Amino acid sequence: FGALAREFAPSVIAQEAPHTVVLSSHDLERAVERLRSGGRFAFNFERDEREPMRAHIVGVALAGVGGERFYVPLAHRSLESPEPIDSGTALQILRPLFEDQALRRVGHNVKSDLIMMDRLGWPAPSIEIDTMLASYLLNASRHSHALEVVAQEVAGLTVPTYESMLGSGAKSLPLDQLATDRAAGLVCARASTILAICDRLEAGLRQDGLLSLLNDLELPLASVLAEMESTGVRIDTDYLAGLSREWQTEITRLTGEIHTLAGRQFNINSPRQLGEILFETLKLAPGRRTQKTRSYSTSVEILEELAESHDLPRKILKYRSLQKLKSGYVDSLPGLINPETGRVHTSFNQAVAATGRLSSSDPNLQNIPIRTKQGRLIRRAFITDTGHVLLSADYSQIELRVLAHLCGDPALVEAFRAGEDIHRRTAAEVFGVRPDLVSDEMRRRAKVVNFGVIYGMGSQRLAREQGISVKEAEVFIETYFRRLPKVKEYIEATIAAAESQGCVRTLLNRIRYFPELKGADRNARQQALRAAVNTTIQGTAADLIKLAMVALARRLDKAESGARMTLQVHDELVLEVPESERSAMAAEVRDVMQGVYPLRVPLVADLKAGPNWLEMDRVESKD
Repeated sequence: FGALAREFAPSVIAQEAPHTVVLSSHDLERAVERLRSGGRFAFNFERDEREPMRAHIVGVALAGVGGERFYVPLAHRSLESPEPIDSGTALQILRPLFEDQALRRVGHNVKSDLIMMDRLGWPAPSIEIDTMLASYLLNASRHSHALEVVAQEVAGLTVPTYESMLGSGAKSLPLDQLATDRAAGLVCARASTILAICDRLEAGLRQDGLLSLLNDLELPLASVLAEMESTGVRIDTDYLAGLSREWQTEITRLTGEIHTLAGRQFNINSPRQLGEILFETLKLAPGRRTQKTRSYSTSVEILEELAESHDLPRKILKYRSLQKLKSGYVDSLPGLINPETGRVHTSFNQAVAATGRLSSSDPNLQNIPIRTKQGRLIRRAFITDTGHVLLSADYSQIELRVLAHLCGDPALVEAFRAGEDIHRRTAAEVFGVRPDLVSDEMRRRAKVVNFGVIYGMGSQRLAREQGISVKEAEVFIETYFRRLPKVKEYIEATIAAAESQGCVRTLLNRIRYFPELKGADRNARQQALRAAVNTTIQGTAADLIKLAMVALARRLDKAESGARMTLQVHDELVLEVPESERSAMAAEVRDVMQGVYPLRVPLVADLKAGPNWLEMDRVESKD
């Protein structure tokens, strides 16, 4: 970004710059013609709240290449605001701007705009540039991709923020309560800023070889995600109510047992009181105090250590887990149901994770634990409409398959091509025995190292997790790399590239910078080097499932199927599928996911289907 900013002289986008508030059909038609004649325009659908599935359109901001800036107010409630055009009439006049394929449209975080258009019944328009996604691709590690931040860094432009006009936090005003002309100055300045920086961002993308990643992956994906968010997920509220009662009974029982073990009642949710019980009353260990509060630390890691020798911390861990899942999902999901759709609509964050992975928020449906019984019980609450089933497609060991492709180690490649148990094969290599002689313990240790390699696991962590000495762990890791030398070579080459270039790239050319490598903090440098190796693997896996989502969406559109994608949880896609299309759709999904990109090893998707996200049966391939 620095190079881009230096290339162009800094300037300021003034909020007071001329803009036109459009208040008649005639004036709106003239504005549309001016924007059409320029061939390119920036837009933003302004709304009264952040979540597009619950919001109403307050107005539409538009900026053209000739410097023209228009604001079409639709629903301002301020007494100072003039009478707007009838919203239905205004939207009818505006719609051709978003359907004309010859026009070039640019925006910032266009996924939200696409959701608003979908709610209007408009088809998703083609988008030339999304400045938020462009910023993300140029530097995914940046702290923010907000328009005002990107504009300042890319071009030295100062743009007003919504907070500067509306306030922030609980006392902030919705945009519709702002006087029309004041709102127009704000939103027109932002729209013209989008237009002002898009060429500079595009130049940066082209220079870094990232333009195809934007055009062929991230922009099409934004449209797919908008459709998924609009679809939402159906929740079984009766089931959750019963689960809430059941878990509250368990929490009450645990509370009594914890107090008995402690010898007195105390506030279990108070880290200070819990620390005093553990380290002063029970004297379980010397205890470590936090730097900030100087109270005893009762982190998960410490409780897990203490749980090996005492029941109280073990029950505290169970209590905390139940409380977190109960409040975070069981009790909160019913309140998040949209009254218009009867569904819960999560937001998929496309420009957050530095590796390229998607994340989910409001609510975070990617964070439901699947390895615990309680987490799996929450999945039971995700259901579908009558006559439909949920279809889950999960990439099998995709990160290890990506590692095998990237490093080309013959043992890994051969094992995946032969359809072998990769952990058993690795154990056989490391322990020097035939695969049929590998014990469960050997396989378990090999599995930990297989996945640990991706995240930079060292001997101390392996020793701690496996209950072995550090020396044994060192020998195991050394043997692993000796028997799988291409893995070590790949890791060393990636680290060398990160150190020399300050960045790494995924298979699809996604880039991630590591400024920590230029610093003096040794721990930060080591952490960055581990993240560099992980990014090439996890980031490539993220790119592949994104490719699969885009390809699958096109396949569904072409087939005019009743199937809809609803969720993506890292390596898993979830669809709602008509019962009558279950077998055919499973075959389509498997075909798309397994053939999305040619690797040295086969991609494998495990498919399951059922009435809810928990109770699912495997769908076998007919090949």
